[in-house]
Amino acid sequence: MKGFLVLVVSLVILNLTTWATDKPADKNVTIIAGNNSPRIKYGTEKLTAALQKAGYKVVLSTDGKLAVSGTTIVAGLYADALVKKAAATWRLKPDTTGKEGFSLKSNTNSFIIAGTDASGTLYGCLELAEQVAIQKALPENLSITDKPEMVLRGACIGVQKPYYLPGRTVYEYPYTPETFPWLYDKALWVQYLDSLVANRLNSLYLWNGHPFASLVRTKEYPYAVEVDDATFKKNEELFAFLTSEADKRGIWVIQMFYNIIVSKPFAEKNNMKTQDRNRPIIPIIADYTRKSIAAFVAKYPNVGLMVALGEAMEGVGQDDVDWFCKTIIPGVQDGLKMLGRKDEPPIVLRAHDTDAPRVMKDALLIYKNLYTEAKFNGEALTTYEPRGPWADLHRTLSRIGTVQIENVHILANLEPFRYGSPDFIQKCVQSMHSIYEANGLHLYPQASYWDWPYTADKTQPRQLEIERDWIWYRTWARYAWNCTRDRHQEEAYWAGSLADKFGCSAEQGKNIVEAYEQSGEISPKILRRYGITDGNRQTMTLGMLMTQLIDPKRFGLFPLLYNSESPFGEMVIEYADKEANEIPHVGETPIAVADEIMVHGDKSVAAIEKATPYVTANREEFNRLKNDMYCYQAMAKFYAWKARTAVQVLKFKYTNKVPDLEKAVPMLEKSVAYFADLAGRTDTTYLYANSMQTQQRKIPVNGKNATMKTWVELLPVYQRELENFKKHIEALKKQGGGSGIASIKPLVNAPVEILTPNITRYTFQKNAQVFPDLSVVVNDLPAFLKGLQGIYYSQSRQITEGTSLNFKTAKPVKLLVAYFAEKNGAYLPEPTLEIDASADDYGQAQVKVANAMAIEGFPAINIHSFSFQAGTHTLTLGKGSCLLLGFINDNDPLPVVDAGLGVSENAGALDWLFEK
Repeated sequence: MKGFLVLVVSLVILNLTTWATDKPADKNVTIIAGNNSPRIKYGTEKLTAALQKAGYKVVLSTDGKLAVSGTTIVAGLYADALVKKAAATWRLKPDTTGKEGFSLKSNTNSFIIAGTDASGTLYGCLELAEQVAIQKALPENLSITDKPEMVLRGACIGVQKPYYLPGRTVYEYPYTPETFPWLYDKALWVQYLDSLVANRLNSLYLWNGHPFASLVRTKEYPYAVEVDDATFKKNEELFAFLTSEADKRGIWVIQMFYNIIVSKPFAEKNNMKTQDRNRPIIPIIADYTRKSIAAFVAKYPNVGLMVALGEAMEGVGQDDVDWFCKTIIPGVQDGLKMLGRKDEPPIVLRAHDTDAPRVMKDALLIYKNLYTEAKFNGEALTTYEPRGPWADLHRTLSRIGTVQIENVHILANLEPFRYGSPDFIQKCVQSMHSIYEANGLHLYPQASYWDWPYTADKTQPRQLEIERDWIWYRTWARYAWNCTRDRHQEEAYWAGSLADKFGCSAEQGKNIVEAYEQSGEISPKILRRYGITDGNRQTMTLGMLMTQLIDPKRFGLFPLLYNSESPFGEMVIEYADKEANEIPHVGETPIAVADEIMVHGDKSVAAIEKATPYVTANREEFNRLKNDMYCYQAMAKFYAWKARTAVQVLKFKYTNKVPDLEKAVPMLEKSVAYFADLAGRTDTTYLYANSMQTQQRKIPVNGKNATMKTWVELLPVYQRELENFKKHIEALKKQGGGSGIASIKPLVNAPVEILTPNITRYTFQKNAQVFPDLSVVVNDLPAFLKGLQGIYYSQSRQITEGTSLNFKTAKPVKLLVAYFAEKNGAYLPEPTLEIDASADDYGQAQVKVANAMAIEGFPAINIHSFSFQAGTHTLTLGKGSCLLLGFINDNDPLPVVDAGLGVSENAGALDWLFEK
């Protein structure tokens, strides 16, 4: 014990002699830059500000001479003459580092900040400034050598909106002051860029569908510009300002764009759509795009480009390779020729909805400075243990020989509540290296991506996302720099950071960290075990319907969520099947997660309550954080009891015993009660749950026209579910009940004139031949589909050319299209919002009738509907076979059901229990 006390005293004395905690006698500091780099100048300015705040008098010298009195700080590159002179004079030898690295050495009155490059020196200045801020003085005998692990560490801003602009569709947002007033706010840009560099982030991505028509004018297509001259000049000034300010902070600006999208004036001039996923590469579009890129590169040579080949362009195939290698890259090369430059600015290939390895194989033959980018957990945050085919893709990209960047994308399952779990995020970054073998980070805002720069909080004035979610950016950036930091030291670091933020002790800061980390497990576990998709068509915090839990395939289940972005385990329907058949469970189960998330919720609330009495600073923000912890708790219990309800209801499918359903009633009642609590807590605190407020939002319900975006709006939906459930149980008890499929009224044909030549019709019924060139017939179908006037279309033609139907209608109609529910090159893929943002332009994304018919030798069939107004239309579908079942009036009711045909079991046999 005596030896332990001696050790403690010795360490305390050593600490006091190593760190200057009292004010030094000489408060004069001279800072000398080794060269005139803008980045080093910025770094020395930030260091000066920190020193002045600590009470020092600072002189910035440019004469290149070492000061003879006071404290001297030399900041420059290893190779700078002044740095070499200082090292020899002061006998301080900087350690060598890698790219963006620095060495910081000092003795009593002398400091050397030596960087491998200008960014390294900048980061060294910021490191010393941070040490001064912590210690309130310059530290003595300092020896720090550091460099980043990840090559690219960046954040992104969506130059987009929660809604569509009039006459436009997804991603089409010209850069104008009316649409994006914040884009022209230079003070906001400075604040944002300062926050990026403070976190040592070195890249900024601007996302937009077709930015070129707002930024450049080509001599061949001057009419394509879609902003007026005054706005065009503002945009030029803005980009010059932004790129200059970013560069001096070591930040590379990357302009992202989608393919193939053209400007509205260009489309109107050439009588085409701005975007058409099924359109082949047209020479005039290729030429316009190539010349636009060339003009952009010539005008902004220091701005990188990020290309999304998929989504607005049909993938995956040779068109992607040709577009990237014969249009995009040549456009960049043309721009470089205009400048007389031979160096290659970086191009990032987004691996979304394209065969990126195939594209890169050809691209690397003609261009070397390439990067790839892919989503980490889809459009959500679900796990730090990714696996399966998605992990295989990331590793393949990483092994190409270029840098693979991990995109933490959209976060549809986190918004709008605050998220900042250091433990979860550190493990995610570690897995980016160890599982994906990647070496870059591309970070989306934690919430409100579509509503930048604001959060969803109901405050006046509205909160800025970068201010509210400071911990989100700091955690990802901290671990992108170094993901191997000691866990115990990290707990102390974050406790101190939160203590500073909220004016409490470090001990109470630990409780706030605990709240963040407990709540940080809830949303990932909910989505990965109960969700339909990792995409933003699902707003997880708004809950899920019972039918979505017991019949997920009906709602377009996205398999990647379960086979790649979740730990190995079971869905609700798998769990119930194993229970019924007494098969052992494997991996993470829905019931285990139900138990865990309730514990997490309770612990997060308990931890935040412990800290509450000791908070003395930023009380209003702390109270908002505290409310979020209660929201997480209520949401966890809503899902936990609903998952238990689903498992209990599914028992009935195997036992056919009504008491099994009756046992589920109190469970569902608890779930609804917790959602009511959640609605009450958010009604006065949040404007919305999700920042994307268009028809692409489907789950739990359609969110078209900014509806169904709050918990108060969803509460009656869940209350009706409960009422319907009770009602149907009573009917079962009295009459035996039924699925109600047989009672659906037959659909009525709508009069439509087919203009496509050589097209004939047939009556859709049992034994009807569905392809004119194939002898297959309908084996079974529900009664309400009988009598529709199907449209014959050659299957071989569909496979080789795609499907195109020209027609005329006097009234609004729906065209029913039957898709084969199997991924096979012979079948037309179902509309999928995860990869195609235009997949609901006609209201076609949702399955209307699942397992709609049985055709021998073919997979299950799902019916979708396309809505058209009165007039003449051409529907163009991609390559692959499907069935055109005919037209009905647009306002005629179309049931959303699972007919249970063409599959081994009727997965949706119980959906009717929760519907009218």
